[in-house]
Amino acid sequence: MKPSRIVMLVLGTLSALLGLGLLAGAAGVGWLNFQQRDEGYFTSSTERFEASSNAITSVGLDIMAGQRLPDVIPSDSAGSILIRGASGTAGKDIFIGIAPQPDMERYLEGVKRSEIRDLETRPFRVAYREIPGARAPARPSAQTFWTASATGAGTQELRWDLRPGSWAIVVMNADASAPIAAELQGGIRSDLLWPLFVGLLISGIVLLAVGVPLIVAGAMGLGRHGPPPQYPTAGPHAAGPGGTAPLANAAAGPQYGAGPPYGAGTPYGGGVPGSGAAVPPPPPAVGLFSNAPYPARLSGHLDPGLSRWMWLVKWFLAIPHLIVLFFLWFALVITTIVAWFAILFTARYPRSLFNFNVGVLRWSWRVSFYAFSAIGTDRYPPFTLARTDYPADFDVDYPEHLSRGLVLVKSWLLAIPHLLIVGVLAGNSRTWAASDDDFAGGAARYSSGGGVALISLLAFIAGVILLFTGSYLGSLFDLLLGLNRWVYRVAAYVALMRDEYPPFRLDMGPADFYGTQPGNPPRGEP
Repeated sequence: MKPSRIVMLVLGTLSALLGLGLLAGAAGVGWLNFQQRDEGYFTSSTERFEASSNAITSVGLDIMAGQRLPDVIPSDSAGSILIRGASGTAGKDIFIGIAPQPDMERYLEGVKRSEIRDLETRPFRVAYREIPGARAPARPSAQTFWTASATGAGTQELRWDLRPGSWAIVVMNADASAPIAAELQGGIRSDLLWPLFVGLLISGIVLLAVGVPLIVAGAMGLGRHGPPPQYPTAGPHAAGPGGTAPLANAAAGPQYGAGPPYGAGTPYGGGVPGSGAAVPPPPPAVGLFSNAPYPARLSGHLDPGLSRWMWLVKWFLAIPHLIVLFFLWFALVITTIVAWFAILFTARYPRSLFNFNVGVLRWSWRVSFYAFSAIGTDRYPPFTLARTDYPADFDVDYPEHLSRGLVLVKSWLLAIPHLLIVGVLAGNSRTWAASDDDFAGGAARYSSGGGVALISLLAFIAGVILLFTGSYLGSLFDLLLGLNRWVYRVAAYVALMRDEYPPFRLDMGPADFYGTQPGNPPRGEP
């Protein structure tokens, strides 16, 4: 792989990821700006606050204490808060005030008060820190240190522009008596949300505009790796009848016959394992649910000398590959979107992007075969998109023409049945259920539980059997290969590589035998 193309791919991915992050931030800020209601304020619900003391106070609100707002921020745009409240005691007037923290402390020194220490909105819950005192305070409205205040009968409203400093919010009965009960609603507004939204949006678009071309250019360069490599015609890595397929670990064990395993890259298998006789290639797939061989081929040949315990640490050894695959899969998503437009307008999948995407799937399958979904070899996967003599391989026949109409629906609508199945085979599940205590504070409490993917569970069972017996159960290996083959066929279809609908069948065994051709044995049999 060319280093310059790898650098382009990495830089493009980082730029695009940062751009997507900024766009996500822009979406969040835009939603907040849209949600600002009630004369421009983002308001909470009205809740009841009550305490046995003379006053309910907030903790200190430190807003850039000791600093001043930057000159580029207008003084009336930093933000403002709204406090709307009414007395919760019949016949009482309410007082709401905001003051510098030190002035509030002096005013309420020796006075019993309740300081809000914890406040949750869903469900509503408030916790106070009770500060003892016996002194009766003077009427709050008679004090002159309030920065903003509102007092009187009925619903009172206080609005205050945010300023640097340390501030406190105080709610009292207008006559300073105890206890205090109030129905309060809070709100906040900032005119900075709109310019922040625009800034995040523009920055995200620019970074995407830089990152996506870098990803596509890097992928196209990496996709130009030429024709498949040639392999020897004799020896442990001999090629199959077509002369192009890697045949690593030919002696896969008696359960797979005495001859070499199927060549995954040979068109339509090349021949019957162990017979040396070539089978003519089958006709192309016809119709949405054809039984013809599928042109995406996955193979995996079991290593006869597997370590009993190494599968326990392969997930750790695979971490470098997982880091690389993170970048490659992000690039695959981008290149698939680019290919969508190319197919829509030209009815062709750009060949270099096709090679790159097949290479990403091939790389993923090697790592998965090694560490996660088959644990079928102890040989470390190569760091390459190209085909090698590794005992696990994946390939897709390049289509000379693709339907412009199918590209609009196949990767999401038509693929739904297969995606549901793949979700069971390869996806972890999580369920949520209401707890027995039902509702607390007006809101339901939920407990969650997770599930393991079927492929992962079967691979773990195979590993446990290997650990205690020293051998890999051949029938279980066949099943795992069939399940993985289903997943990767669907992946190729969703990635727009073929128009043929993936078959609803479990083609088990180490290689794609296709089973529909005369003379082919059932998968997994000699």
